Amino acid sequence: MREYLLTLCITAAVTYLLTGPVRKFAIVAGAMPEIRARDVHREPTPRLGGIAMFFGLCAGLLVADHLTNLNGVFSQSNEPRALLSGAALIWLIGVLDDKFEIDALIKLGGQMIAAGVMVMQGLTILWLPIPGFGSVALTQWQGTLLTVALVVITINAVNFVDGLDGLAAGMVCIASAAFFLYAYRVWVSYGIEAAAPATLFSAILMGMCLGFLPHNMHPARIFMGDSGSMLIGLVLAAGAISITGQVDPDALKLFAGSEKAAVHQTVPVYIPLLLPLTIIAIPAADLVLAIVRRTWRGQSPFAADRGHLHHRLLEIGHSHSRAVLIMYFWSALIAFGALAYSVNSASMWIVLGVVILSAIGLLLLLLPRFTPRAPMWAQAFVPPRYRRRGKAVAESAPVAEPVSAEAEEEERTPVAVGVSGVNGATAIGARSRFLDRRKAESSR
Repeated sequence: MREYLLTLCITAAVTYLLTGPVRKFAIVAGAMPEIRARDVHREPTPRLGGIAMFFGLCAGLLVADHLTNLNGVFSQSNEPRALLSGAALIWLIGVLDDKFEIDALIKLGGQMIAAGVMVMQGLTILWLPIPGFGSVALTQWQGTLLTVALVVITINAVNFVDGLDGLAAGMVCIASAAFFLYAYRVWVSYGIEAAAPATLFSAILMGMCLGFLPHNMHPARIFMGDSGSMLIGLVLAAGAISITGQVDPDALKLFAGSEKAAVHQTVPVYIPLLLPLTIIAIPAADLVLAIVRRTWRGQSPFAADRGHLHHRLLEIGHSHSRAVLIMYFWSALIAFGALAYSVNSASMWIVLGVVILSAIGLLLLLLPRFTPRAPMWAQAFVPPRYRRRGKAVAESAPVAEPVSAEAEEEERTPVAVGVSGVNGATAIGARSRFLDRRKAESSR
């Protein structure tokens, strides 16, 4: 565990320290595209944050290769090299897209090629544990198609959810933390060495996200862009593929007794089939809804719009930060709920806890729909929106100073969602500076 923590810290430190220089490079290189209709931020913000994340990945793999216990992962398996090859390819495609806006079909082809590169080097699904049947071996073509499909779905799901400051990095970090705990348990508790690569990938992925988040939280100073979102999506998929297709379920020695008891006892074996889906449940749901919505309107599935889940949270009335925290909450609930169920599937306390937390999550979702009023004795301790507008409150309120007509007009002007200073991300100052500079230059 100490070596995993050291690898995580080195990855996070390298990513964090490189993000600042990468931001300056992105500004100089002109990787600051114009504001699109679907964007939430209102100021040009540099991309290419995936450059720092990729070098963090390389640093994590390099450090792990020189550690005593983790060195065996590289000597006994080719999966780390397969991951690095696929990550380098998908990262290059993302960098080109952040700078030159590559066509969506070309990116899809690049994702499939990156997945194929990993398959050629041994990172593929070899068998599937099916309830009631045990392990079902897959042919080479079946394993390849299933691996490529899982990689492409995960990459695009993470890419689709990357719409708010800190959203994608935080959700993937939560997912990788849950996956790390599961993979570490399979390796240590059951003594299965084949689970070590997935554990390493999850620790490195957590370091990449944690190192980038301080620069990407609202208001973001830099975006990860497709070079970052596709990279972390591929690493997440690689860990799921490693522990699903490479770990022999029979090695867990849970198949005993009747068929019903065997199916019940082998829940931890089937979790690898579900956990990759649960950790990206919200991004995957957003992906499916986006495809259905766009095709129903007669548009291309790759056409951009403002109908994603995070856009809907902003439309409901949530602030930028609260929308991100709500998405974090649901991601953690689904991922860690599945993890807890894999540890003890017979406990009703786990189910009860998930139900209670789900009710709390629904309450948070509907919070802007109603504004409950606090009792009179609590008026001084709650925000103004929850205070009663009664006569007593009006009498106790201080007398306001006279307001000019211009100030009153500004107060009445509604602020749209996404305006800089409210939900937007400012990268290099307020927009008014650019406007004043243009006026000054034109007057000369």
